[in-house]
Amino acid sequence: MAILPALAVSIAFGSISIPVATTFSMLLGNGAGVEETLKVIILQLRLPKAIAAFFVGGGLSLVGVAMQALVRNPLAEPYVLGVSGGASAGASLFYLGLVPTLIATQLDLAFASFLGALLSISMVYLVARSSGSLSVSRLLLAGVAMASFMAAISSFVYFATPDLNRMRSVLFWLMGSFYHITWADLPAAIAVTLAGGGILLGLSRSLDAMLIGEEPAQSLGVPVESVKKILIVLSALVTGTLVSVSGAIGFVGLIIPHSVRSLMGVNHRYVLPGSFLAGGIFLVLADTLARSILPGQQLPVGIVTAIAGVPFFLFLLRRTDYQFK
Repeated sequence: MAILPALAVSIAFGSISIPVATTFSMLLGNGAGVEETLKVIILQLRLPKAIAAFFVGGGLSLVGVAMQALVRNPLAEPYVLGVSGGASAGASLFYLGLVPTLIATQLDLAFASFLGALLSISMVYLVARSSGSLSVSRLLLAGVAMASFMAAISSFVYFATPDLNRMRSVLFWLMGSFYHITWADLPAAIAVTLAGGGILLGLSRSLDAMLIGEEPAQSLGVPVESVKKILIVLSALVTGTLVSVSGAIGFVGLIIPHSVRSLMGVNHRYVLPGSFLAGGIFLVLADTLARSILPGQQLPVGIVTAIAGVPFFLFLLRRTDYQFK
């Protein structure tokens, strides 16, 4: 499998270079002869960041698959439709104490992100839906508008706080980064991603049917309205939780599902696990690149994914046929 080599390469790069063979051996449980300092760097500093990148990438890819099935369009993904921005805005407002106290006492960071994501995806879906169908142009315009609105909220929060440390934290949610990740940040992201993937896999036949339209899916016995509600809430939950860990990282949910479908077809029994694995590996390598481009500096990984994703999005937008292949 390519997961271990990708993790080994990611762990090897940083301010202190470590031989890939050493990191690979450590991942296999063979730490004999490795200096204690390197063990600390590998196991306590870099490994949790690499694991976080893998599950965030895999989770965002799963959400991309779900949203594309929901709206029957391969251009849909959490960042483009403003879901990641909504989660980021919710997290920023909560973190900086700008949520009313009565509400804040009932929330935590992940739940605040979930509420922001749920609000965003619900608004986009309601605006894009008209007379029982979804307009592609309206969907994209509503997504762009919602993403811009949520980014404006996060930017306002950024400029409204005088605390430099808190300002850096808001930038973390605006641009996406794994710099601050520790082992304590992983359980929620892993649990939500795996649970979400399991639910989506259980709905794989329904997702297959929904690609051909709501009426044909209903004629096949699919409870379309119930499935749509599940997909909306699940997408918001997974995206909100992941954004609370890594910040808003764009275009992973666009690039990966589309690429996997081009290799495996549209059957969700294969697309879902394939997207999870490919998305995880993609973001691990993107984060590695972000840490390697500028010597002594670490770029937010969201910059790297945007550089890769925007041309990909424009290529899909240029095509005259948006149907799944």
